[in-house]
Amino acid sequence: MSVSNTVIEAKNLCKTYIVNKHQNNVLKNIDLKITEGEMTAIMGPSGSGKSTLLYCISGMDRVTSGEVNFCGRNITKLGEKELSQLRLDEMGFIFQQMYMLKNLSVLDNIILPAVSSKKNTESHRKTEERGRALMHRLGIDDVSSNDINEVSGGQLQRACIARSVINSPKIIFADEPTGALNRSSSDSVMNELLMLNRDGTTIMCVTHDPKVAAKCSRVLYLIDGGIVAEKVLGSFGGSETDLRTRERELSNWLMEQGW
Repeated sequence: MSVSNTVIEAKNLCKTYIVNKHQNNVLKNIDLKITEGEMTAIMGPSGSGKSTLLYCISGMDRVTSGEVNFCGRNITKLGEKELSQLRLDEMGFIFQQMYMLKNLSVLDNIILPAVSSKKNTESHRKTEERGRALMHRLGIDDVSSNDINEVSGGQLQRACIARSVINSPKIIFADEPTGALNRSSSDSVMNELLMLNRDGTTIMCVTHDPKVAAKCSRVLYLIDGGIVAEKVLGSFGGSETDLRTRERELSNWLMEQGW
């Protein structure tokens, strides 16, 4: 596999916390490669290290040892300012808790990463136009001027998706993106992520929901800080029949892993 189509590669990644003088090895010798256009789900029991893995490979948290390469660049060697700029310009983030600035409208929250990015040379008006276009695509253009406490959870998470792609990132990291949503809103958000993926955006998604993972092309299973199994599902065709088949296949596999 060539370096050119590898977005993220972790080599012998370890993360250790010291709590009350006791060493807690959260991630142990992780080797992981995510290639361009993949939609990868990370699953495992509570406390297995799923979110920590996402934070470490995205540069939000420092690794204890090992190496993380982003598009061939070793980000474990970067300073905080360089890392922050890299995350802003080249990565998108979606979380279970929908972090938005309360003093800004929904639209202003969406375009904030673009306004803050040094690589963005367009006018503020052009940036706003792109933000409104994303909101229209996601079906939330009618709430652009609303405060964030004036929209539903599903609308707010779709706004987070719009914000995550405003700088055309090479990868989106999603940590339980549907965890705080009902099933209808969850399906809507996942369908939007699928559309982004079909347009070529690489996505890594931490989830506890097999219905969410079944729409991904690959599932990695963590136990006690290590990747112990991998399930390749391939591209999701989009039909309900295909989804039910994938859900059954994934559920059987998860049971084999001790889910």
